[in-house]
Amino acid sequence: MKRKSGAGSLLELVLVVAVALGIALVVQAFVVKPYRIPSGSMEPTLAVGERVIVNRIGNRFGAPGVGDIVVFHPPRGADTNECGNAGQGPFYEGPGSRRPCDRPTATRSDQNFIKRVVGLPGDRIAVRDGHVVRNGVEQREPYIRACGGGPDCNLGAVTVPPGHYFMMGDNRGASDDSRYWGPVPRSWIIGDAFFSYWPPKQFGLL
Repeated sequence: MKRKSGAGSLLELVLVVAVALGIALVVQAFVVKPYRIPSGSMEPTLAVGERVIVNRIGNRFGAPGVGDIVVFHPPRGADTNECGNAGQGPFYEGPGSRRPCDRPTATRSDQNFIKRVVGLPGDRIAVRDGHVVRNGVEQREPYIRACGGGPDCNLGAVTVPPGHYFMMGDNRGASDDSRYWGPVPRSWIIGDAFFSYWPPKQFGLL
């Protein structure tokens, strides 16, 4: 039996590594992707530095549901807390009751955010003491951190546009979310975070 030459073995190793890298890139692009939590906006559910797996393929076949934790591109207004409707958003100090933003800016940001879906297309969303009021019913949200009485803890209602989703962080007093820059179009959602793999004590399904 012939033995492989050194050059042949090296070529085989290079091909195996190339194929493995190719498979890994395809998996990250279309199936699952790791994501590191960059801020405290999802505490106490997700801590800064925690690492989760995002299911990219599921978003292609099913719509997000209320309570899902998703990674997405926010509107470009997230960079400056700008609402697509200049007369809305917690920072708007004009006449009438303060309301969340019901329309994002037209272009998306290059950033990736992770938040919880709290409103679906057509839902009427308000905020009371940091809790979501969805279609007139205050939601049971045992996973949140209390809002703390800031000016954006109580906001009048807006209607989520068709094809959009309203996102909020679980840390209601320290989350840059749809209250400020509006709901997120379905096409800007990357996928749902379903598994935490680091640190080891957080290992498991979300």
